[in-house]
Amino acid sequence: MDESQCGATICITNTVEGNYQRGHIMQKLKLWGFLFLISIILAGCSLGPVVISWQEKAITSQGAITATAAPTLATPTSLAPKPTPAASHSASPTPLPSRLSPEEARIITIYQRVSPAVVNVTSHIIQESFFFGPIPAEGSGSGFLFDNQGHIVTNNHVVANAQSVEVSFSNNIIEPAKVVGVDPESDLAVLKVEKIPPGVQPIPLGDSRHLLVGQTVLAIGNPFGRFGRTLTTGVISSLNRTIEVEGHRLRQAIQTDAAINRGNSGGPLLDSSGRLVGVDSAIFSPSGTSAGIGFAIPVQTVGRVVPKLIAQGYYPHPWFGAIGYDLTPSLAQTLHLPVDHGLLVAQLYHGSPADKAGLRGAQKEVIVGNHRLLIGGDVILAIDGQTIDSWTALEDYLELHKKPGDTITLTILRNGKKRTIKVSLEEKPRT
Repeated sequence: MDESQCGATICITNTVEGNYQRGHIMQKLKLWGFLFLISIILAGCSLGPVVISWQEKAITSQGAITATAAPTLATPTSLAPKPTPAASHSASPTPLPSRLSPEEARIITIYQRVSPAVVNVTSHIIQESFFFGPIPAEGSGSGFLFDNQGHIVTNNHVVANAQSVEVSFSNNIIEPAKVVGVDPESDLAVLKVEKIPPGVQPIPLGDSRHLLVGQTVLAIGNPFGRFGRTLTTGVISSLNRTIEVEGHRLRQAIQTDAAINRGNSGGPLLDSSGRLVGVDSAIFSPSGTSAGIGFAIPVQTVGRVVPKLIAQGYYPHPWFGAIGYDLTPSLAQTLHLPVDHGLLVAQLYHGSPADKAGLRGAQKEVIVGNHRLLIGGDVILAIDGQTIDSWTALEDYLELHKKPGDTITLTILRNGKKRTIKVSLEEKPRT
């Protein structure tokens, strides 16, 4: 997925997605140069000194939510900005001067302890060009050391479609990395390096279940793919957001005003004790840069998904296998149904758990207002005794509380009568 193709709401934040990629720019420059030369020849003009300038741009629509990966530009070396190298970090923290406030000392201590575990992730991609054939391109994001076996957690969109990946630790130590597992639905991926620099320790995991709005958080990452191990601070500005990001849904996302920019994708969000509470993944931004609204995948999701990615390369999501409409009071009244909430089942996937359990889909088609609806199917009123009023809530319940092989009990309305039906969940197809 490409950050430059953000929807009207949310964008991911890695550098591979959402910046101009080197190969794409080189292709455009060659084509522009060729067309420019032809125009000069045809016009019979003499050519004086020509100065071409350009600037890095983030292509997002107004109010776009954008992924936070950073771009790699084909900028001439003489014109490229000279980022300040990240400071070297040793295993022993630097003694702090007494003039610092307790809060400053705490943040600095956390940074010195945790930042060596934060890496810059560079992915190498081959793009096909109609005129020039295969063109190499690069993108970058962030990641962090997860365990002492060399596993590194990042976002799936940072390494999607990469032919090869490498990670850069502090002190300019670069190691090739192998992608061992990805899960596009949670936007998580796990890499593995064979060597961990001396003194670098994994980031301890915290608990995102008891976070509070207003709580201090720290983000460390590589904004724009150039400024390694940059620290920003802020607070949790909201919790339990459900964010739609280009084909996947971030569930129970942590919202923060800590500055998160392109290139921060996959970097850690820490609590005031330096423990991981989230993985930075997306921003809401009209311009493609930090607007004070960033989103992180909660650490509880990391703890649930990452071990599976390490063990088997993918995460087995539970599958129900039916689709339909959210039943609102007005729609229920229009359809003359004796309930005011629930899920109207329209269609079943052939051979799905819902199909095998005997759930019934639509029997006819009607037009309601400007919409064509499939009606006459079962209405799901509750799942495991809990009232349900949206398909999103059903999907979230299954994803967060169930696994393949579990059985759920549905309370349904069929032909005006309530009944229960049991459904044995299966593993969601990965195609």
